[in-house]
Amino acid sequence: MTLNRLSIAILSATTLSVAGLTPVSAQQNDESRLQALEQRMAELEAELAIAQRNLRAAEEEAEQASGEQSSEQSEDGIEFGGAVRFQYVLADYDEGQKNRGGDLQFDIFRLNFDGQMNNAILSAEYRWYEYMDALRHAYFGYNFTEKWQGQVGVVIQPWGVMPYNSHSYFFSSNFYVGFEDNPGSGVRFQRRGDEWDLDFAFILNDDLGGTSGDVRSRADSYNYNVTGIRLPGEDPFADPEFTASENNTLITRIARKWDLDGDLFELGVSAQYGDVDDGLGSVGSKTALGLHSVYHTGRWEFHAQWTHYDYDLDIENEGIIVGAYAYFDTIPTRSDIFTGNVAYNYPFEWGPIQSLQFYNNTSLITNKRGYDEDTVMNVIGMAVAAGGIYTYIDLVSAKNQPFANGSVVGESDRWNTRFNINFGYYF
Repeated sequence: MTLNRLSIAILSATTLSVAGLTPVSAQQNDESRLQALEQRMAELEAELAIAQRNLRAAEEEAEQASGEQSSEQSEDGIEFGGAVRFQYVLADYDEGQKNRGGDLQFDIFRLNFDGQMNNAILSAEYRWYEYMDALRHAYFGYNFTEKWQGQVGVVIQPWGVMPYNSHSYFFSSNFYVGFEDNPGSGVRFQRRGDEWDLDFAFILNDDLGGTSGDVRSRADSYNYNVTGIRLPGEDPFADPEFTASENNTLITRIARKWDLDGDLFELGVSAQYGDVDDGLGSVGSKTALGLHSVYHTGRWEFHAQWTHYDYDLDIENEGIIVGAYAYFDTIPTRSDIFTGNVAYNYPFEWGPIQSLQFYNNTSLITNKRGYDEDTVMNVIGMAVAAGGIYTYIDLVSAKNQPFANGSVVGESDRWNTRFNINFGYYF
């Protein structure tokens, strides 16, 4: 039911009640009918409030995506914010941790800078962990029109469901092979409109400067970058002997959106092509294709996505070496990734708590070149917003999944379980 229809229904019911033009049964002092009418009016008012809240949320999301700013933000100036986060972990694959009843540990301290100076936009985020620090993104840009924005620097590479193909703290399995919230050094142009979203990006190299980047470690990265080619016989977690990186990558993302009487539906396609370079010359190429859909109806959200990628390399190998979070891992040179997410947003006001989101996120990496066992991850959880505090409560069930005692190239048939509470203060 649209906002107009809800408003008319409530107004009509109210007018009849005030003017005394109630139905015949009500005029005959039928109190039950009058109570039913009042109850229906309350239900309509509640539906209108929910619809207005969803509309405001959709408008805020569209403004953020398009780079439009409020009148307060339109003035020159850079604002900063950040977060401090901790987490509690209890995993069934860590006997010592189980005996201790789990571990509470520091997760992250981060700073964000956003704003504009002389019509030039700035956005940057840097993160500190106990074992490394890393840049998440850093770019400046310009709003050419109300719908078109250009960015240059370390930008987020557009792909599939944006901005995240997940609801949980652990993202989806796309994140661990470089297809979710992945930064890269280059340029990006994006269009955000009522019906069409368009993204075009040219990524010269990864956020660490590619194979010859001047960094402390190619493993100190926020997301998973190609750092080498895994030679036959090497350990999947060993440092790369044959170094390599992605270069000159072209990315296109096109999404069509429909407003279905208040419900929102999105269908899109993504494509990618780039080079793999060892520092001296090309040693192969990478292609990727993706399809995605998003559906919002009332308090419900649904995501579905398929991604296929293929590294065509010139040398014998057992996979691609990737680096992130201070360690190296291996992924197959080819695979298919399927994800399906459902979430329910519940406005719940109790003390400092403002809202709850319940979700279930499922990921599958299959059809791996050279490997038989699939990577599977299911996360069922709840996100709690309470003032400046945001909390993820996740139960992860997975096999051959990073951060759950596995690897994407693992050949285990064992399921691992991890209970995780990540809570942080955002300022």
